Amino acid sequence: MLSFQMETFGILLLCALLPAGGNFIGSVLADNVQTPKWIVGAALHGAAGVAIAVVGIDLMPRILPTTPTWVLAGTFVLGAAAALGMALLARRIGGGRAWMVCVAVAADLTSDGLMAGVGAAVSSGLGLLIAISQSVANIPGGFAATASLEHDGVSRRARLWVAVLLATPAVISCGLGFWLLRDASPAVQNAALMVVAGLLLVATIEDVVPEGDASPRLPRWVSTAAFAAGFVGLAVLSMYFR
Repeated sequence: MLSFQMETFGILLLCALLPAGGNFIGSVLADNVQTPKWIVGAALHGAAGVAIAVVGIDLMPRILPTTPTWVLAGTFVLGAAAALGMALLARRIGGGRAWMVCVAVAADLTSDGLMAGVGAAVSSGLGLLIAISQSVANIPGGFAATASLEHDGVSRRARLWVAVLLATPAVISCGLGFWLLRDASPAVQNAALMVVAGLLLVATIEDVVPEGDASPRLPRWVSTAAFAAGFVGLAVLSMYFR
């Protein structure tokens, strides 16, 4: 029994840390490569494409078939309200959209953790496949978040701490997805995922995309190509690991 629990814990930890690891790789790349603002803008649009694909391809097909419309609407509003509250808090403490990019990345990692945790509750292989697919998809998000903070004047030490702390929502949500939602009804599981979807969509549209558009000398074809690449990349990974 103890060995089974340790094995389960190890799989869950791996499911949680794989998406965060991809994000951290992106952060390290951004901190060790000189990044002109137009590259930051392209990375932000790529991260936006990944976020939209997470909602459209991974979350909504799971949520829609068994969730009443009123639950979708209510839980989406909760997620949107959470995004608004985080944005107002960031402004109050002197932050800007760069910090909200981190919020969007954190929301993405939260959804990754939830999906991996719920998947691991079904089977360890499914949880690992979801986590592996998200680890690759999260590299642009980590790059964009760290590069945005750098261009916002945040110190390297602070950026490193942000990159490390961004693993927290993935670990927590993975554990919640497994232990709290594994025996819950599909409606409850989907409601939790819809809150994350609302937070992720609002933070992406209101903060990540405007931050990317604010980068100078970013041709429209570059932003469009980056967005499409992020979306298609996540779609291909999701199809491959499904």
